[in-house]
Amino acid sequence: MGVAKLDDMDLRILRALQREPSLSIADLASKVGLSHTPCWRRIRRMETDGIIEGRTLVLNAELLGYPISVFAEIGISSHDEKTIAAFEASIQQHPEIVECFSMSGESDFLLRIVSASVADYEAFLKRTLLHLPGIGSVNSRFALKSVKLTSTLPL
Repeated sequence: MGVAKLDDMDLRILRALQREPSLSIADLASKVGLSHTPCWRRIRRMETDGIIEGRTLVLNAELLGYPISVFAEIGISSHDEKTIAAFEASIQQHPEIVECFSMSGESDFLLRIVSASVADYEAFLKRTLLHLPGIGSVNSRFALKSVKLTSTLPL
């Protein structure tokens, strides 16, 4: 998969949408200097091409009862394709796991898990995480505070 071919107008649209994802097409077109239809066509093309994967809200996890962020380094017991596929599929079933990365180095995966408390994470670890397919080891680290959390790309 190569780098997408985008022109300056595409980048202007993406920058504006990253700042204000709820903009209407008319407002977005006005901000970037296009008329409604060409702006809409560019957005549709970027959605079809997979450049725009969706739009989301950024919620304050702490205010919603999830002040704890845990980074769990996962070691897989067997590195065959079936075990890894089963592990990756099982991750999707747990909303507490908000991010999962396949890693190089000592750990096979890095998970970010949100929790209401350390005790709730311990229960999740014992009840769920340790029973996921292929789990060989879990090394948990607790974030003290979030210094930067963004999904905005440097376009």
